[in-house]
Amino acid sequence: MRWTILAFGKLKEPYWQQGLAEYLKRLQPYRPVELHELQDEKVDAGREALAMEREGDRVLAALKPGAFLVALWERGEQLDSPGLAAKLAKLDHEGYPELVFVLGGANGLDKRVLERADWKLGLSRLTLPHQLARVFLLEQLYRAERIRRGEPYHK
Repeated sequence: MRWTILAFGKLKEPYWQQGLAEYLKRLQPYRPVELHELQDEKVDAGREALAMEREGDRVLAALKPGAFLVALWERGEQLDSPGLAAKLAKLDHEGYPELVFVLGGANGLDKRVLERADWKLGLSRLTLPHQLARVFLLEQLYRAERIRRGEPYHK
């Protein structure tokens, strides 16, 4: 199964770019992983719902038929690392061609994306900056792959 990460905005700081590149490289021996940075919406205060709607259009248009959509959402299911590894193993066995993880823009995820999501996953109850959330997600996916294969990982 291929993994795709859809995230809004570009990471400008070199240290975030380096972190992403490192975990994308580490994941490559395990499976194909792609990161797609989508254009985020810039709107005036009070028009955040419009931004979320436009971003939702981009997410829904990017989904291929048969893709399993994972919405990263602050109220999503909270798992520990072994639990994430087990859930990903289960999804692998269910035969989806692609697992798509979507991280919302500054205003969050459009309600249509949340409704379409096959699974809502929470990375933390803490609020994470979107740059850190990307790196954190990739690190946890890498850790899950190591756990699944019985390879050493830092507990």
